[in-house]
Amino acid sequence: MPTDPIPTPDDADGARPLRADAARNRERIVTAARELYATRGLNVGLNEIAHHAGLGVGTVYRRFPDKRELIEAAIAEPLREMTEVAGQALRAERAWDGLMLLIERGAELLTRNLGLRDAALASDETRRDLDTHLQVFEDIGCALMDRARAEGDLRPGATNGDLGVILWMVTELAAHSVHTHPDAYRRYLRVLTDGLRNAPDRGPLEPELADADYLAIGRHWAAN
Repeated sequence: MPTDPIPTPDDADGARPLRADAARNRERIVTAARELYATRGLNVGLNEIAHHAGLGVGTVYRRFPDKRELIEAAIAEPLREMTEVAGQALRAERAWDGLMLLIERGAELLTRNLGLRDAALASDETRRDLDTHLQVFEDIGCALMDRARAEGDLRPGATNGDLGVILWMVTELAAHSVHTHPDAYRRYLRVLTDGLRNAPDRGPLEPELADADYLAIGRHWAAN
C-alpha cells in the first residue's frame, strides 16, 4: 500500500518541499509581515505573522530564524521609497523647496507605515541593521539644511537635529489620530516647518540641543 511521504523539516503543510514552494512560502511571510508591520508596528509577533500568512509558525522560524532579517525584508520597499524621495529633494533647485519635499514626503511615508516609523526611531540592533538606508535620508536632510541656511531661507539657530524632532512629533500625532482624522498631522507639520523659515521678524530660537540630548530623547521616545 502506498504511503504518504514523510514531511521534512522545511515543510509546514506535510507535502515534500520544492524550491518553488519554499520561495512562495517566503514571499507569503514577507507579504504578511509587511502588511502587519505597516498597520501595527514592529512589535507584531511571529505567531501573528504566521497566522496572517496562512502558514505554520515553524515555517516562519525556519525561513527567518532572526526576526531582524524579516523586518529588513518587509520594509525594504518603503525604505527604497524614502531613498528615492531623498534623491528628488536633493535635486531641487532651491534647497528650501527640497527640504520641504523631504519633510512632507518623509512624514507621509512614516505615518503610512508604522513599522517604518518604528525602525526610524529605533535605537537598538534593528536600527543598526537598517542604517545604510536610513542614513541616506538623514544625510541628505542635513545637506539641504546646510544649503538652505547658506541661501538665507533657513531661520537662524535652526539645526539639523530639529528635522528629526519635527518628524517624531508629527508622526506621533499621526499615530494617535489615524482613526479620527488621518491627515491631521499635515496641519501641524505646516505649523512646525513654517517656524523653520527665515523672516525679518523672527526672533532667536532657544539654545540648540546637544547630540547626546537628541540621542537620549530618541531612545526614550522609542521605548515608550
